[in-house]
Amino acid sequence: MPPPTTSTTGRLDIFTRVIADNTARFDEIEAGYRGPLYVEVSPQSFPVRVHAGASLSQLRLLSGATTLSDTALARLYRETPLLFDDDDRPIAPSRRIINDGLCMGIDLSGRTTGGTIGYRAQPNPPAVDLARIGHYDPSEFWEPIKAPLRDGYILEANRFYILVSKERIRVPPEFAAEMVVYDAGAGEIRTHYAGFFDPGFGFGDGSILGTKVVMEVRAREVPFMVYDGQTSFKVWFERLRGRPERVYGVGLASSYQRQTLSLSKHFRR
Repeated sequence: MPPPTTSTTGRLDIFTRVIADNTARFDEIEAGYRGPLYVEVSPQSFPVRVHAGASLSQLRLLSGATTLSDTALARLYRETPLLFDDDDRPIAPSRRIINDGLCMGIDLSGRTTGGTIGYRAQPNPPAVDLARIGHYDPSEFWEPIKAPLRDGYILEANRFYILVSKERIRVPPEFAAEMVVYDAGAGEIRTHYAGFFDPGFGFGDGSILGTKVVMEVRAREVPFMVYDGQTSFKVWFERLRGRPERVYGVGLASSYQRQTLSLSKHFRR
């Protein structure tokens, strides 16, 4: 039962881990466990103020093998496209890569965001109160990044970035999905803190043709060069035991259903 970070805390560069007594691994709770749970909260870029009852992590319950094999994922993609481009066109099966999950890239074009490709966290920012929504001036915390004139962009070591995916993803209501590392050997870079997609993300009632994935990125120890369209993460799809009565974006408060490049909900638009 892995409890991932929520989207809101991930976009603030808050690293959280759930701990259970007598359990060998973080973020895992063994079947039959009865006892207290603890949350380790480690802000990386911004000082934060939390209050009792604040949601900093999510609990997911798994029963049996849920993750689709590459063969099953390819079959699902042929039945219903899972990736779309910025012109609302489905990306053909021949143009996508499935390799232990559905591979997705990074967008450095700035085509749909007025030439801005992302945001970099400012050094020494003020504190963020997690209870204040739409309150803070983004310029105090973030530096916008314009589309590079060259082919690539260099991520500075140990700086936190908000970037966006090249493709738009669609998660049918019978499935959930999770971002995972593309290739640990590709370099010391982390592209997500909160990588869980609810059933119906980018799908809704069927009228939404995919939603961009906002990436929480940090290069570790050394600078890292990224290129437009470069595969940066992959997505595992998990089959649910049944279609939920309510799906993301339909009758639910779904903050990120139609997101593009966006900061957490604490900052003014």
